[in-house]
Amino acid sequence: MCVLSKDKILKLINKGKIKVEPFTPSNVGPASIDLRLGNEFRVFKKGGAITADESVRQESFTNLVKAEKITLKPEEFVLAITEERITLPENTCGFLYGRTKFARLGIMVHATASFIQPGISNRQVLEIKNISPRPIALNHGLRICQLILMKVHGKGKYIGWAAKQEGL
Repeated sequence: MCVLSKDKILKLINKGKIKVEPFTPSNVGPASIDLRLGNEFRVFKKGGAITADESVRQESFTNLVKAEKITLKPEEFVLAITEERITLPENTCGFLYGRTKFARLGIMVHATASFIQPGISNRQVLEIKNISPRPIALNHGLRICQLILMKVHGKGKYIGWAAKQEGL
């Protein structure tokens, strides 16, 4: 696979092949696009074990919270969503990574599932964990992660459960 550079990303956005809504040109770096933290969070409820199987949905063990700011205690884990909606063509995939400056504070932005399927069109769910010994406040609109885009050899289109989701 080949990572797309800034000039290729901007060219594909200008042609309408990649969509980032809302789009901020200054968020495009040398080989990635910074994405901002939305204002919706799924906070885990207290309780017993969660059974991990194909039917599990986060709505059953989390509460949806809309806020301009969230403070994560040490070791706390929340689901969040990007402000931007990403639409990729069938020959482009991506990976979400945390930004270095926040990783150095102890923020993991994507604990496990960082792959963005080709053909997807939605806001990206973030799996945020504070691994530092101190509480960390995160504000709505923070450029919290970066999307790295790559060309796919051939075409593919994700049509699974997450493709139909608009939010958390």
